[in-house]
Amino acid sequence: MQEVVSQIMTNQIVTINIAQSALDAALLMKEKRISSLIVQDDNNKSLGIITERDFVKRVCAEDKKSSEVKISELMSKIQTFAEPDTPVDVAVQRMINNKIRRLPVISEGKVIGIITVTDLAKELRRLMLTKGIVELID
Repeated sequence: MQEVVSQIMTNQIVTINIAQSALDAALLMKEKRISSLIVQDDNNKSLGIITERDFVKRVCAEDKKSSEVKISELMSKIQTFAEPDTPVDVAVQRMINNKIRRLPVISEGKVIGIITVTDLAKELRRLMLTKGIVELID
């Protein structure tokens, strides 16, 4: 049976409202120890994603004050995604083709998870352990 993204995705999504600032986003990411947030409107509709890379390109590199940058200026629109039953190899190819490290998982128009390069590395390690290619070390 082929692995699908719902089996390896991170399903605890952290969101931020589009009305907040880049500073709010940075503080939330720091508090939760994560590297991305899903941007939503007041109706909880997913509008985009904010990543650490967005901060570098749109705040730091432009020498802007994070408390004055709007989420709408910072976020990237979700251009590609996976559905829960998307095969992992298809998700990986989408990530490669789009040069992204995080792929939202959307079901019925709502972001329900995210697959990251860390999730993929964990899955690769699990497969390697299962096949005896590597040994478990701390």
